[in-house]
Amino acid sequence: MVKTINNKEIVQYIKDLVSIPSPSGYTEAAISYVEKFMKNRNITYTISNKGALIATIKGDNDSKHRLLTAHVDTLGAMVKEIKSSGRLSLSMIGGFRWNSVEGEYCKIHTADGKVITGTILINQTSVHVYKNAGDAKRDETTIEVRIDEVVKTKAETEAIGISVGDFVSFEPRVEETESGFLKSRHLDDKASVGILLHLIDIIQKEKITLPFTTHFLISNNEEIGYGGNSNITPETVEYIAVDMGAIGDGQTTDEYSVSICAKDSSGPYHYKLRQHLIELAKNNNVDYRVDIYPYYGSDASAAVRAGFDIAHGLIGPGIDASHAFERTHISSLTHTAILIYHYLQSELI
Repeated sequence: MVKTINNKEIVQYIKDLVSIPSPSGYTEAAISYVEKFMKNRNITYTISNKGALIATIKGDNDSKHRLLTAHVDTLGAMVKEIKSSGRLSLSMIGGFRWNSVEGEYCKIHTADGKVITGTILINQTSVHVYKNAGDAKRDETTIEVRIDEVVKTKAETEAIGISVGDFVSFEPRVEETESGFLKSRHLDDKASVGILLHLIDIIQKEKITLPFTTHFLISNNEEIGYGGNSNITPETVEYIAVDMGAIGDGQTTDEYSVSICAKDSSGPYHYKLRQHLIELAKNNNVDYRVDIYPYYGSDASAAVRAGFDIAHGLIGPGIDASHAFERTHISSLTHTAILIYHYLQSELI
């Protein structure tokens, strides 16, 4: 066990991050949080034209680089239509199911900077009025936002500043339990961002000299497929996406270990790099699971698709109910952090 891993600090970073609305396309505030973190520690960083942040820690070897990425963008929505009733219809941002956000509180972020609250509901909610409310299809034609303002018409909703194209974020409802669980929306992938920030703290506090120059890419478009497929230095030879491990029937991943992905919808990950991560886990008493995610893609696979000549991997804490109301255990965060801690100080494959 790495004594310097501080679970409380990891959890605090995660709580801070999930509380910042950042659906894909509306991530400036979350990136600013990370930027402030880097400035306060004098970490060299740049912000790309796409809005991602790339922090760099020089290593002993500057001719070959590593890159680790995690993303601050989340699922969300955009106002598609203002209905005659004054309520809103939505367009999805990211891949989720409407039933996973039905009943959730939300915020509408207007173009003039106002934040207006509301609730996401099906348009036939009341069982006292609609006999088949439970059977009604949940899709973009039936899901709507009930706004917490006195609006009864389209014109009244427009008058308070809401317009088509405004971003809509979902309330995270983050909570830490006495039994060690952390439950919240958007643990995908702010749990991993919190882990990377804590590891940067440790590198500085312990004055660790990394064997290779290492980049930390905090991407902002992963949920829509292209968060980490650019801004990769030509010296980068190993690229690891730190993202969630998906849990479900037929999966080995759980909420208590680090998940190492062998294959997802993009195909197999780099075998030799995967085996290197497994050996590091074994040698350092890290609880790990190897898994296949059938309906998944990562920033690492996006980078390979973009043509970068890299060995790519995917690891992360096990997250239950992915793309819904998510949960993980502190032990999963810890094992993920320990594995990355040792990886950062290991030799290249």
